[in-house]
Amino acid sequence: MVFVLVALVVLALLASVHRYVWRRFVGDTTAPGSTLRRVGTVAAFVLPLLSLGAMTSGRIGAPFWLQQVLAWPGFLWLAALLYLTLALLVGEAVRPLLGRVLARRDAAAAARTTAGTGTSVPAAEGTVAATANGTRPRTEELVPAGPPRPATPADRTPATAPPAEPEAEAEAEAVRDAEAAARAETEAKAAAAAPGIAHPSRRLFVSRVVGGAAAAAGLATVGYGTHNVLSGPSVKRITVPLAKLPRAAHGFRIAVVSDIHIGPILGRAHTRRIVDTINSTSPDLVAVVGDLVDGSVADLGSAAEPLAGLRSRHGSFFVTGNHEYFSGAEQWVNHVRELGLIPLENARVELGGFDLAGVNDIAGETEGQGPDFGRALGDRDRSRAAVLLAHQPVVIHDAVEHGVDLQLSGHTHGGQLWPGNYLAELANPTVAGLERYGDTQLFVSRGAGAWGPPVRVGAPADITVVELASRQA
Repeated sequence: MVFVLVALVVLALLASVHRYVWRRFVGDTTAPGSTLRRVGTVAAFVLPLLSLGAMTSGRIGAPFWLQQVLAWPGFLWLAALLYLTLALLVGEAVRPLLGRVLARRDAAAAARTTAGTGTSVPAAEGTVAATANGTRPRTEELVPAGPPRPATPADRTPATAPPAEPEAEAEAEAVRDAEAAARAETEAKAAAAAPGIAHPSRRLFVSRVVGGAAAAAGLATVGYGTHNVLSGPSVKRITVPLAKLPRAAHGFRIAVVSDIHIGPILGRAHTRRIVDTINSTSPDLVAVVGDLVDGSVADLGSAAEPLAGLRSRHGSFFVTGNHEYFSGAEQWVNHVRELGLIPLENARVELGGFDLAGVNDIAGETEGQGPDFGRALGDRDRSRAAVLLAHQPVVIHDAVEHGVDLQLSGHTHGGQLWPGNYLAELANPTVAGLERYGDTQLFVSRGAGAWGPPVRVGAPADITVVELASRQA
């Protein structure tokens, strides 16, 4: 019941956002019945349906080719919707300011026009203007009092009006010009005094300027974020001192990679870029800390094959993330083992200078395969340093309880899409980077891939080389 209510709230929110975006980009900028309005209205219905299909096609077992067809436009639209909406909200603050500027510009133009005529506004209506020679117009002849006299033949003969005097025509023209200028000045002053009541042409101009700027900013942001993902992760390096690490293990380098998210969008080429980047660092050990895939082994097994090319002195280790349990965790554990990686399913290995342990992701609890810290860490020698691989940072308190010196995690993507980092902070103790919890240090990677939209803004993809330092060195 709670899930249904949440889903309804989310759908209502998305519908409201799409309505707002349509109104600002289409309704306010195009003419009713125009081709542009028809195209914009169709897009407002089709794009959210593509997004819904992209998010659900994998879960309902749709053919993989269909997942790929839906994924690119559907997920990219979600990112575009976010940044177009944010840009429009900024534009709401600019809109009234631009309206005032235009209204004052119109008022100034009208004032210059009035000053250029060199005339004043004529007298009030009902007054009679004099001609140039000071006489009253001939149309205002006086009619004598008394009964009308019978018409004579002379009266019936049409008289030809004398030609108008040039001076009178010139003055009448000047009067008309003055009246027009006065009306323009009055309208301009009224518009300046009440800028909220904009002239229709001015309102359309403001809507198009703000809409165009918002579209440019939003789409440019999505383009930049897409390039960040498709160009591959960068390499970061940090040094982590461990009190129990022996001198012999000083300088031990672990290449930490998380959230690769091989799927309908990021495929074999994405995996190859990551493997090449890791190998270029010549690590002592590779740690793949979950969310490797978004799909089944049948669909993505070949895309994961480049992982067999990982090279390090002590091997490559893998722990599950929550997305493995959406994609068939047992099958993927077996597959990565075939590729040469060593799965740590609530297990531990003893290396030369420290213990390396790994626990299943907490999403496995629904299948009875959740994290078991007692099994992974319970019977070890606590005088040795311990490094734990755990996908989600939220298990840090269990790590502290079991005497772990360093936990390596992922899951958060660093927020992936700003301002998503603020939401990630609400659900995770650490969003990215290195922090200390008691005697345990927690490092959280931003990840090497992306979930959903292949876009990263404010949270660049990375692979981190963690160099362990001995305090005895």
